[in-house]
Amino acid sequence: MIETDVMETPVDEHPSHRGVLRRVGADTAYALTALPLGVVSFSLVLTGLVTGLSLVWMVAGLPVLAVTAYVARGFAHAERLRLRMFQDREAPTPDYLRRGPDDGWLRRLTTTSRDPQSWLDMGWSLLAFVTGLFAGLVAIVWWGIVLNGLTYWFWQQWLPDGPDQQGLAELIGLGDSRSAEIWLNSLVGVVALLLAPWVLRFAALVHASLADVMLSSRASLQAELRRAAGGRDAARQGEAASLRRLERDIHDGPQQRMVRLAMDLGRARQQIEHDPALARATLDVAYGHAREAIDELRALSRGIAPPLLVDRGLAPALEELVARHDEGVTLQLDPDSLRGLAPHVETCLYFVVAEAMTNVAKHAAAQEVVVAVRVAGGTAVAEVSDDGVGGAHPGKGSGLAGLEQRVQGLGGTLSVASPIGGPTVLRAEVPAAG
Repeated sequence: MIETDVMETPVDEHPSHRGVLRRVGADTAYALTALPLGVVSFSLVLTGLVTGLSLVWMVAGLPVLAVTAYVARGFAHAERLRLRMFQDREAPTPDYLRRGPDDGWLRRLTTTSRDPQSWLDMGWSLLAFVTGLFAGLVAIVWWGIVLNGLTYWFWQQWLPDGPDQQGLAELIGLGDSRSAEIWLNSLVGVVALLLAPWVLRFAALVHASLADVMLSSRASLQAELRRAAGGRDAARQGEAASLRRLERDIHDGPQQRMVRLAMDLGRARQQIEHDPALARATLDVAYGHAREAIDELRALSRGIAPPLLVDRGLAPALEELVARHDEGVTLQLDPDSLRGLAPHVETCLYFVVAEAMTNVAKHAAAQEVVVAVRVAGGTAVAEVSDDGVGGAHPGKGSGLAGLEQRVQGLGGTLSVASPIGGPTVLRAEVPAAG
């Protein structure tokens, strides 16, 4: 059964947020601990940098710079840990430059000096003093205002009350009575308490944002480069595997048919003069081999790029693919969103669905299969689910490993959820722009 309809974009569930009190506590702890860490890191790293750079001309400064870099790296690791604990940031650790096995003593000694991240760590250790001082002082001063205002009613009784003593209420013209002072200070404390979540959040963000950029931005770039390299390698491996499979299929199929066809035609040419009837029978057999070779070549060409997919696009090709299977297959897609996809993206999605349905037919013993293809948020998604026996895995040689390489080659991901007993859900996500 084919149901062509507009797929609704799934709404992501909102992540659970910390309570206001917990968030304020985390920001306060982060801001207060930033101040002493900033002072210590500034003192140690600045001393090491000045000493190392002043002695670098006589080589003695190189080990000092190396030790300073490792000290800064320790503070950087501590800051990433604080970002994860108090700010709920991923704060990944970048890959540091390592010594090579063939490096000489000078190259080994300058390993940290040649590492951009080491200089970023040392730069952060110096800047952390400024942002940490700001965040720590804001937290101290603001909580001081809150505590002063909310507890003024209690400790004001011990304040001197002479004719020369002027309180805040008297200075702004509200009178010189103690009740006016109590109400004014209490109001200031309440307002400061209500504004504390925003003020402390701002103070923490000033420190955390700079830390995240200097200490973890290169890690994100390195991860992106690894994904790109992995996708490129997966594409090469997938292409090589496809070529080997195509060569094997041609050798085992059409090539054998054509060899047999050539032998039959040669035999018929010898038989045609002295035994036309036998030659006619041989030609009939040769004709059968020719038809079978043509069918096999068509099947192979369909495995490279189905003609309907090339001529009319992904939606008609998927409809034709589903129509070739038994009843119980439901196709859900949005033809409008599938228009304009790059050809290689269309081909990838088509073969994801085709391989998944082949596996369902061979292994799943499913009664119902749902094929859903859509484009949402710049991502093309193909999902095939069935109510079969489950147990599918890319490592079991069911063609899923090849699909995974094909999807990764386009920078996408392939996931298979298939517990024993079912159901099985295969989901491929590929950038729609390719």
